Formats: sequence, structure tokens, C-alpha cells
Amino acid sequence: MGEHTDYNEGFVLPFALAQGVTATASARDDGLLVLRSKQVPDEQVTAAVDALAPGSVTGWAAYPAGVAWSLRAAGYAVRGASVDIDSDLPVGAGVSSSAALECSVALALCSLSGLSVGRPELTRIARRAENDFVGAPTGIIDQSAALLCQEGHAMLLDCGTLQVTHVPFRPSDAGVSALIIDTRVPHALVSGEYAARRAECEEAARLLGVRALGSVTDLGTLGELHDPVLRRRARHVITDDARARAMATALADGSAWGGESEAFRFAGTLLTEAHVSLRDDFEVSWTEADVTVDVAIAVGALGARMIGGGFGGSVLALVPLDRMAAVRTAVTETFVRRGWTPPEFLDAVPSAAARQLA
Repeated sequence: MGEHTDYNEGFVLPFALAQGVTATASARDDGLLVLRSKQVPDEQVTAAVDALAPGSVTGWAAYPAGVAWSLRAAGYAVRGASVDIDSDLPVGAGVSSSAALECSVALALCSLSGLSVGRPELTRIARRAENDFVGAPTGIIDQSAALLCQEGHAMLLDCGTLQVTHVPFRPSDAGVSALIIDTRVPHALVSGEYAARRAECEEAARLLGVRALGSVTDLGTLGELHDPVLRRRARHVITDDARARAMATALADGSAWGGESEAFRFAGTLLTEAHVSLRDDFEVSWTEADVTVDVAIAVGALGARMIGGGFGGSVLALVPLDRMAAVRTAVTETFVRRGWTPPEFLDAVPSAAARQLA
């Protein structure tokens, strides 16, 4: 929860997936960074570590190369390395595969170079790689989830202060599953639309006389925005920020909502409200996502919303276990009937952050 609220210095509530990216690295003495990926088997990218600069590496390799550049820019001496990458995350599905790539490589390079970098700082270094080296104007939610989340928890992150609160999130205990539905419409956050939304939020904040929209909680303030587009953008940020905090409260104390089942029912309602806001106020949804949300809810999901920034990607749905088969079948049949590429499904189990495997 909390979409486009991170770069507005608001609250976000992500959790880490069990799936991810593995970076297998070995040190080199020639100062080169050699990058290979099992997902791009015919391509090897080689660059001198001390010659890295924005624009010097493009495509998928820009993400790991950007991490080496960002570490050096932060004052850390990064040695040469050969890095082999593998992933079981779908690319372009809005499940933060780029951040997972950045963070796995960041941990590998730090280990090889004998660097002690705290994880909060490493999230900022990884984000700078994506912002300044790759050119995607994203916030810090994805890198934070990849490096800071705990198993069985969601993470409430105040993106203004970077304060973290871990919130219990175990859907299976309430007979519910978090289901990711990949609509198979690829997205790319380096596109102009994402940057345009960020610029609109910054303009709205300037007109309201605040540093960032995350500091605004009173919807009545929106009357000061005469541009209807800016008013809608700001309304989404304010309401989604509130939804992130409300969901964290519900998950932290399910008994206050009449038990875990009721807390997850409330969480489902918040998911759907967030999707409507992203669709209508922030205008970043897409047809396949809208249809997926409607169909999933119609056959029993507690709620659903698009994830991943928008303009393609996936939907996250909270689904009672006894309705899981029905949701999968109904969404698939709808896609086939409309002539769309059939969706793919991923069980989203709240998992631990990135870690060294060996």
C-alpha cells in the first residue's frame, strides 16, 4: 500500500516476496565489472569500474553497473568483479525486479570489496543507481522492501524520515492468500508518464507551500489547487498515504477489528479504494488491470489493486483460500475471451529481505 507516495515523502507499506534475484560474484584484479545474466544468455557486458558514468551502460546491465557507480559516488572503493545473475521474478511485471537486481548486486559488491555499509544507507545508494544512472525517477519503496523487510511482516516506512515499523502480515493465518496477477502488459518506469506524475506532484506541493505532498493530511487543502489535474494527483497521494497507515494499524492489532479475518476484510477494502484512486485520480492504471480487479472481486476476492507504479504490470489481490481457484479461473477465462495474453499468477508470501546465501 502506498503507490507514488514514496517520492512524495509519505508512508508506504510494502512486503518482500520469496522470489527474487541471485547475484553470484567473484572478485577480479583488473578493475573490470563483468556482468552476465541467465535471462539474457547471449550477452556479456564489461566496463571498467572507475570509468562508470550515467549513460555508459544501458539496458538491463545499467542496474548492476549503476550500483557500482553509486557505491563509488558515496565514497566506497569498489573492486572489479564478475557477476552472474539469475532471477525467478518476472521482468516488467511491477514486482520490483529492478530493485531486487540492484540490491542483490549491492550486497555482493560490498562483500567482495570488504565494505561495511548499513542497510538503510544501501537502500539510498541503490535508489540513486536507479534514479541517476538508469534514469528512472522512482522513490525508495522498492529498495527498502528488498533490503529491510522481515519474514511474515509488512513494513511501514515513513519516506520523509525513513523510520521503519515492522507490522505482522500473515494472510494464511486468516485463511487468505496474497495473489499477484501478472497482466502480461509490460511497464517501464523510465517512460515519460511516470516522470510526468512526479513533476505534477512537485508542482502541487509548490503551490501548497510545502516541501512534499506527504506532509499534507487535510483534504480541505486541495481547494487551494485550481488546476483539476493537480488536485486529483494530490488527492491520491493524501488518501493513499492515509490508507497505508490505516492498513498498518489494522494488521498490527487485528483484535481491534473483530479478529484477523475482519482486519483482512478491511485491508481488502483499502486495496480496492487504492485502485480506484490510482485509476481515476492518478490515472496510471490500464485496461487489463481494471478488468482484473473487477473480475477478482466479483468472484470472491476481498479486494485488489494495481501495483508497481502503473502503465502495465500486475495486480495484487487478497483472496480467501477457498476462492483462489475461482479467481484464477475467472481472470484467465476473461483474458482469453477478450483475446489478451493469458495472465500469470504468483503467490505472494511475506518473506525476508535480501541476504547472503553462501
